[in-house]
Amino acid sequence: VEIYSLHVDCKVTSRFVHTVITSRIVNRANESREATFEVELPKTAFITNFSMSIDGEVYPGIIKEKAAAQNEYDTAVSQGQSAGLVKITDRKLEQFHVSVSIAAASKVTFELTYEELLKRQLGKYELLIKVRPKQLVKHFQIDVHIFEPQGIHFLETDSTFMTNELTEALTKVQNETKAHILFKPTLEQQKKNSELDETLLNGDFVVRYDVKREAAAGDIQIVNGYFVHYFAPQEMPVIPKNVIFVIDRSGSMTGRKIEQTRDALLKILQDLHQEDHFNFITFNNKVVEWKSSLLPATEENVASAAALVQTLTARGGTHISGALLTAVGVLEKAEGLPERSVSMIVLLTDGQPTSGERNVEVIQENVQKAINGKYALFCLGFGFDVSYKFLEKMALSNGGIARRIYENADAALQLQGFYQEVATPILMQIEMQYPENSIEGLTKNNFKLFFEGSEIIVSGKISNELDLLPVEIKAQSHTSNLTLKEEANVKEKEHVFQNQRYIFGNFIERLWAYLNIQQLLEKAISAQEEDQKALEAKALDLSLRYSFVTPLTSMVVTKPQQQEELANKPTEAG
Repeated sequence: VEIYSLHVDCKVTSRFVHTVITSRIVNRANESREATFEVELPKTAFITNFSMSIDGEVYPGIIKEKAAAQNEYDTAVSQGQSAGLVKITDRKLEQFHVSVSIAAASKVTFELTYEELLKRQLGKYELLIKVRPKQLVKHFQIDVHIFEPQGIHFLETDSTFMTNELTEALTKVQNETKAHILFKPTLEQQKKNSELDETLLNGDFVVRYDVKREAAAGDIQIVNGYFVHYFAPQEMPVIPKNVIFVIDRSGSMTGRKIEQTRDALLKILQDLHQEDHFNFITFNNKVVEWKSSLLPATEENVASAAALVQTLTARGGTHISGALLTAVGVLEKAEGLPERSVSMIVLLTDGQPTSGERNVEVIQENVQKAINGKYALFCLGFGFDVSYKFLEKMALSNGGIARRIYENADAALQLQGFYQEVATPILMQIEMQYPENSIEGLTKNNFKLFFEGSEIIVSGKISNELDLLPVEIKAQSHTSNLTLKEEANVKEKEHVFQNQRYIFGNFIERLWAYLNIQQLLEKAISAQEEDQKALEAKALDLSLRYSFVTPLTSMVVTKPQQQEELANKPTEAG
């Protein structure tokens, strides 16, 4: 079974990515064989379309509500026949896998489309394409077209499998606002060596870039009555932070995990700013405070903390509740902290609560009551024995985020990377205001914190004939209260995207739907039951209307002989 053509076509329009992967396979055997289509796509993406055509007959994928699809599927298939088509493969990717039996000399074309909104982290956007054809492919091609009306500030490509020969197959053309990256290696260039038919193409192909930012109040783009507003202020003074690290040293952290935690914490200590205050709480079945109060991050205090970190060992149970409530207590009674500062708690744990309060719902409730909206809680779950759902709900209920740390060789780097994202808050209490009577379906427009190198994105629908869309941003910086104003000329803005040949029509409307679904699902995690149902119903409606495979929908993949399989979106919480 030979893959004779594989084409990855990515169109990035103002951070919104539309990717189509087309694989053409021929069965050169003289009997029927399985043809397999396997694609790894970013977890943040939603599949929007899939089809296969066998000898001219097209078998489409149909997106339905998950429960309805499951019922239909169960009726069609006796129980336990086939696992889902999509599973999480690593910390950034999930895999879509489908195979079909094709007759001798037959051809099949698989086509998968997915979309995502690129998230700015540490000053750049990253577009990840996983390349793993597992065989030499006669016509192999990756096309990435980027159009950023704000202008491209820098652009680089990176790959884990490049050789000098393969570099020759890579071309990059760019001007002020557009770029085209083409990677088209010949059969010879794909080979590991001339004797063997083994492919070099195995790994990540990454495009990183950032855009230019001139306007203080961000950039507004408009297509077909939908707008998106990007806001990423630069060169602002950093707001000092008061951070308490709450570190699990129960028995299950023994060995590699505690070593990697020590490595990461030593680096993180070096990254503290001088105006920051910090403290450590470690816990197993006992909760131990390093100091009774927060200390300024002087050289001396940092060195003394590093000495403590070096001695961290792991044994005993897991008293998560006691450790978090102790951390809140330290922040509550803290004195002499900078007047404008951000207080945060960073929890790192690898297990379930086994000491003290064990009921996760009670812990969530008590922690939320204690924090009372005053501090941000970030939860890092190490490995797969944690209840990620519990950590995620706790973080999202308290203005933070959760992240799973994968037990790989680079776990210390994952921990550091996470810390770097939240290390430099530059704005607090950000309100993005738009004319109330002229905007519908506004996505989230109030944000507690803005970290340097990230980006705030708000989108909505302009409901009546506006000529000018005024925006006002209110926020607190380290030194003052800011008000930024901007007006967008609707006609002019609409004009920017006309005549752009590789723009897929209503991309801002799809971006708006994507962002809305992501935010509704996130909100549902920490909502009360009735609210949760309402939020999920809204997200489901959008998922169906814009055909996205989200955690609430399934794609029914039809095959020859009335066979069906389901593609579901896996979530980190399982």
